[in-house]
Amino acid sequence: MGVLDDLGNVLKQVTTSDATSSDVFAAFDHVAGVVPAGDLASGLAHTFQSDQTPPFEQMVAGLFGQSNPQQKAGLLNHLLAALGPAGLALLSGKAGGPGGLAALAGGGTLTPQQAARVSPEAVQTLAMQAAAKDPSIMDKAAGFYAQHPALVKAIGAGALALLMSKVSSTRR
Repeated sequence: MGVLDDLGNVLKQVTTSDATSSDVFAAFDHVAGVVPAGDLASGLAHTFQSDQTPPFEQMVAGLFGQSNPQQKAGLLNHLLAALGPAGLALLSGKAGGPGGLAALAGGGTLTPQQAARVSPEAVQTLAMQAAAKDPSIMDKAAGFYAQHPALVKAIGAGALALLMSKVSSTRR
């Protein structure tokens, strides 16, 4: 049985009406273990852009909330790169005003220690503005989180099912 057969069987399990959230999470663990990160990134980008899931900024804020400080810094630096100098100013205002992160961020790159001080709510605002300014940020965030598949489960069972459906269709 090949990867496509495995994926097809897993997807059938997930799309049945009696699949529980734990079934979906287990199926995703299996899928994440057998498909390349690029395929996961493509499925996640599709999920971020879908009208069948919560808005991109809401999902990214949830992922950020489950991330470790290094992962938080990685995501924030992607968002800030999309927003330019205005993003750091916005983030500084959300993270404590004077003496906030803008004063700490040497050259616009946040450290894990600085990123740990940022709230998911601030990330939600940054992600919404970044997506409006540069829609490719959804692809960049998807690529980033595809490298951390254990975190991807934070988007929820419904979004994971959509992600796996997309991965399955691209692997055929």
